[in-house]
Amino acid sequence: MSGGTNAVLRELRQALRDGGLRGSFLVRDLETGDEIGIDPDIEFPVASLVKVPLALATLERVRLGELDGATAIEVAPGRVTAPGPTGLSRFRHPARVAVDDLLYLSMAISDSVAADTLFRLTPPAEVAAILDGLGLRGIVIRHLLDDLTGTPWRQFQGDDAHLAQALAIDAGTAGRGHRLPHFDVARANIGTARAFVDLLQAVWTAPSEVHPDVAERLRGLMADNLLRHRLAPDFASDASTWSSKTGTQLNLRHEVGVVKHADGQAYAVAALTESRVAASNQPAAEALMGHVARRLRDQLRAA
Repeated sequence: MSGGTNAVLRELRQALRDGGLRGSFLVRDLETGDEIGIDPDIEFPVASLVKVPLALATLERVRLGELDGATAIEVAPGRVTAPGPTGLSRFRHPARVAVDDLLYLSMAISDSVAADTLFRLTPPAEVAAILDGLGLRGIVIRHLLDDLTGTPWRQFQGDDAHLAQALAIDAGTAGRGHRLPHFDVARANIGTARAFVDLLQAVWTAPSEVHPDVAERLRGLMADNLLRHRLAPDFASDASTWSSKTGTQLNLRHEVGVVKHADGQAYAVAALTESRVAASNQPAAEALMGHVARRLRDQLRAA
């Protein structure tokens, strides 16, 4: 690693510390395999990033004929599963939604009710087995999104919301354990920046164990992501496309995606972070994530 790259990494690590973030980042050139990162092998609870392997597994089962994308599933109303609920959790009446459309809702607006409906068709253990069969390692799937309703976010609202953030920050151990199961790497859905970049590479490049039809549909779902406040400002432009999925749970802020430039260059990017600041709204932290990821991409591109 060059002296210039080492200097950039030191600068970015300091920026993360100054911004109250602990981060794990990896950027990989999808053509050459060259990569640059900051602690890319640290395991994090992945929150809604789990919807990416869930979508992959669901699409693989559709391809094999085990599921039909046109099958309509009845979804009960009013099942709020996470902070900032959107989509089906806001419905007041039962709805019948096709599997294909549940995939769209899960990925485009991070609808956790849609995701859990898909998980009931393909349970976590089966999703994990499909990933393993595709040679994708490092993402551990143990529970549904609905299991997140027990977090302190549900108990602390309004003026007390900072207490949930403080508990998430202060109740962990040096070994990545946590009093809250959703943040404990031994009990939560977990993954690493490297594992998600490996998944993205399998979806974006050929040859791959992921079937081309499955890969194409998953790329389209990630391109449709409407949550674009985190890394998109640093990667989307008239000369590039940004396809991604976010994950958020109390002090956890993640995003993984692929930036593809008009000249054909493509980079997989994974940013997994946890904040040491007990506040729900941290636009500076979101901007810092994008800045760090962009600087890593720029350094890799210049190497």
